[in-house]
Amino acid sequence: MSPGRIRIGTCSWTEKSLVEGGAFYPRGASTPKARLKFYASRFDTVEIESSYYQIPTVEMAHAWAERTPEQFLFHVKAYGALTGHNVDPGRLPDELRLMLPAKDRDRDDVHVSDPAALRAMAKALTEALVPLKEVGKLGFIIFQFPPWFGYKKENREYLLYCRELMAGHPIAAEFRHGSWLTSRNREELFGFLREHKITYITCDEPQLGTLATAPFRPEATTSVAYLRLHGRSVEDWQLRATAADDYLYTEPELRMIAAEARRLSAKARLTFVMFNNCRCGCAVKNALRMRELCGS
Repeated sequence: MSPGRIRIGTCSWTEKSLVEGGAFYPRGASTPKARLKFYASRFDTVEIESSYYQIPTVEMAHAWAERTPEQFLFHVKAYGALTGHNVDPGRLPDELRLMLPAKDRDRDDVHVSDPAALRAMAKALTEALVPLKEVGKLGFIIFQFPPWFGYKKENREYLLYCRELMAGHPIAAEFRHGSWLTSRNREELFGFLREHKITYITCDEPQLGTLATAPFRPEATTSVAYLRLHGRSVEDWQLRATAADDYLYTEPELRMIAAEARRLSAKARLTFVMFNNCRCGCAVKNALRMRELCGS
């Protein structure tokens, strides 16, 4: 059996310091159209990060499809409300904002728990992605769960709810709390994901010596493996409490990750290696080197 293909990309092509820093885009790539076209000339896959903050429109998805070559794949981060994060109701379409309680509609930050509102948001997301799906450019919808989303039966069942909400679109799940991957829980988790055909995302992030972050445990639970790399700077992670996203992976670290990607590709038909250390061009630098190491 020959190894599966390894595809490498970044978790954003629009991050502000990447666009403004001059480390990747040439001088002439000054529009969204030109930047995506240039990115797609270097890589064949990317994540759409903006969908976590705001549900995209059909028109946006049409533009993404038109600006990229055949076989290019977009992975889409699930809207934040669907993963238990607070969201800005001012960025919702009017019909969705009006589904929120009146007291929440003008706030800057709200938690959405009403099942009807969540279903409507999920429906708006999947309908917006139709142009990508129609041309075969839609990869996974990525459910990046928050650090407080720990391992328990209720949360495992929520994964099935997420899969149902996505109406047949393949989903991939990333866990940011270490309880999912303890020696006691991880085999049960992997078995659950395999049974329900949910792709596990291997997360690489700084280690704090507690369950506050997830350990690096590469595994494939479907025919597709997915590595998502956030950086390893503990100090930056603690300061921002979000991501060490200006961390530049070292050569030994990249070689170790490449070895894991090759190992996974021996049993997966497709392996994605996606860099989320996007600030200051770190992700594109690491992704270009990873492509050399993996022979992609």
